[in-house]
Amino acid sequence: MLQPKKTKFKKYRKGRLQTQSSSLTKLQYGIVGLKSLESCRITGAQIEAVRQNINRKLKRRGKIWINIFPDLPVTSKPSEIRMGKGKGSVDHWVAKVSAGKVLFEVLGPKEQILVKALKSAANKLPIKTYILKK
Repeated sequence: MLQPKKTKFKKYRKGRLQTQSSSLTKLQYGIVGLKSLESCRITGAQIEAVRQNINRKLKRRGKIWINIFPDLPVTSKPSEIRMGKGKGSVDHWVAKVSAGKVLFEVLGPKEQILVKALKSAANKLPIKTYILKK
């Protein structure tokens, strides 16, 4: 599971999601990429599921770049606990994703295989996405 090795504070506030991304809106490394059309929070487990799916489709012949990292902790209290008594413990880690950001980039032998792999991987994400080509 993806998570930071060390953070300055154990727990953070949620904050707000940006509506439009200003950085990483074009392909940097690969020839095909997966771009988000909505803003949301993506968990480390979802990112790992996408990475595994792309690797299986490419049969480890291509290269993958992941442009997001889950660095925001999400806390939750155990079920059937009364209100009060402080904030819950860290449950999982998320990455804030704004609309228009390139999430994954791939480079490989055939563009058809890359597009097929990204279409399959997009089903693992909770947002609408778009496949970008160079």
